[in-house]
Amino acid sequence: MDTIRSITESEWHEAMALAWKVFLRFEADDYNEEGVENFRRFVTDDTLHRLFLSGHYVVFGYFSRGVMVGMISVRSTNHISLLFVDENYQRLGVGSRLIRYMADYLLEDCGQSEMTVDSSPVAVEFYHKMGFKDTSAEVTENGIIYTPMVFYL
Repeated sequence: MDTIRSITESEWHEAMALAWKVFLRFEADDYNEEGVENFRRFVTDDTLHRLFLSGHYVVFGYFSRGVMVGMISVRSTNHISLLFVDENYQRLGVGSRLIRYMADYLLEDCGQSEMTVDSSPVAVEFYHKMGFKDTSAEVTENGIIYTPMVFYL
């Protein structure tokens, strides 16, 4: 049975390793060396981990038969920070389910009325299909390429 739930402290490194693995496989080629290094630093940052431990950085995992095959995180109360799905589980609805789960969490548990994301180039079409709207044109900052988007809950 598949489940979505908050990850535990012991699952933190597994979630960040999943994000890094999928980033390298599908996104790194779109970034320059600075962008790849900045992403690596982000998913290995002790500060981010401390925010998670204090409850200020929320991470949900998607588990299939007990194995984490997807993850989504939120920062600043309503901004999707990371969304990654193992390549063997892509195009099976895992990402969509994670987005819907996060939307419900933000609306019901946090009282938010919108969800934002800075979409990587490879994920823009996915977010558009989920109902996200661009809030500006594509941006490159510190080697990271993204399109700011919003979804109204």
